[in-house]
Amino acid sequence: MKRDAVMDMCSGPLAGKLLVFAIPLMLSGVLQLLFNAADIIVVGRFASDQAMAAVGSTSSLNSLIVNLFLGLSAGGSVVVAQYFGMKSWEDVEETVHTAMLMGLLIGVALVFIGFFLAEPLLTLMGTTSDVIDQAVLYMRIVFAGMPALMVYDFGAGVLRAIGDTRRPLLYLFCGGVINVGFNLFFVIVCHLDVAGVAIGTVMSQVVSAALTVRCLVKSETACKLTIKRLRIVRHKLWRILRVGLPAGIQSTVFNISNVLIQSAINSFDDSVIVAGNTASVNIEGFVFTAMQAFYQASLTFTSQNAGAHRVERVAPILRWNLLFVAVTGIVLGGLAALFGEQLLHIYSPSAAVVSYGLIRLRLIGATYFLDGLMDVTCGSIRGIGPSITPTVISLTGACLLRIVWIYTVFAANHTLFALYISYPVSWVLCFAANLIAFAIFFRSFRRRAQAAK
Repeated sequence: MKRDAVMDMCSGPLAGKLLVFAIPLMLSGVLQLLFNAADIIVVGRFASDQAMAAVGSTSSLNSLIVNLFLGLSAGGSVVVAQYFGMKSWEDVEETVHTAMLMGLLIGVALVFIGFFLAEPLLTLMGTTSDVIDQAVLYMRIVFAGMPALMVYDFGAGVLRAIGDTRRPLLYLFCGGVINVGFNLFFVIVCHLDVAGVAIGTVMSQVVSAALTVRCLVKSETACKLTIKRLRIVRHKLWRILRVGLPAGIQSTVFNISNVLIQSAINSFDDSVIVAGNTASVNIEGFVFTAMQAFYQASLTFTSQNAGAHRVERVAPILRWNLLFVAVTGIVLGGLAALFGEQLLHIYSPSAAVVSYGLIRLRLIGATYFLDGLMDVTCGSIRGIGPSITPTVISLTGACLLRIVWIYTVFAANHTLFALYISYPVSWVLCFAANLIAFAIFFRSFRRRAQAAK
């Protein structure tokens, strides 16, 4: 990796740099989503609605387990960015090697977690009897590729920390092409159905991880990776955990509520409803991923400027990202709602699947920008230091509220609309609480930074 891949986040105009950083990251996220979308589209088109429902029924559970650990990759990215802003190169080097070894070890642990817990957890979620065997098989194969996924995500986090979002995009594109090609081959030619698309996904992740490691090994910056120097530096591990563990718990909290909602959907005991929800979730995912690019921009730019004590840039970073994420969410979410029927037909030719998918897609698409506002504010809070507060807000405003909602509003009015409306309600509450928290923490950060000068 050449030095010209590094972005100076601590000086110069913000708006242009935020977009240059966020757009490749946005495209990277879309490509990563295509891995799962390709799985669902291929089995939906060339296998059966049951196979499509089997793949989709694992998504919330997979995210619940994986996102806890992906939060640690975000923690590694924040710590690298802060040290990079300080120009403390030895600390950058130690953090990079600690983070990459963490990613590998976590990935190995997830292989066993996925294998042994897939069936009992999917059963606990109430996965319908006509899809559970295929869902278990899909989940076990996908989790066999977790070491590659974790190495890629931790490595991509290091690259993002210094402003390089283009190379992770290129590596994901290579993996995405491989994923789609092998999906079609294993399902159409080999008739492997859910096993085929899972194998294709794992192979694509291995390619992306290998390219990312190669990039870091060849780097000419302080982020250069030397395999023989992989080690856990305790105080760097603690800093990563202090930022990343609350971030992972926050993601897990949201996914716990999503798992509960998936269980509520399963309560209709109709695989067509599950398939419609699955297709809608995947379309929404593209909007969410586009908005997440500005969460990452908020987190990384704030982290580097906090490390450099550039207090005057922190609030403008938040304002620009709130504007960008609102426009992105309103435009893309609106398009998803407007062209929902055509988009859902890509996933399944079934009119019933499309009809059920539209119930969710129109509501979520119209309000999804609220989720983006909530996440961007959370990123700025974590960038200046505090990481536990956004987790507490999410625990209260999302998970607890949605649990109460399921057992009260949804129980009294057992309809899909009554279930889905819980999403925008929780986003509004969490955004307001995060905005108040940022104002409080920013004043404290400004006093500390002024005292340090």
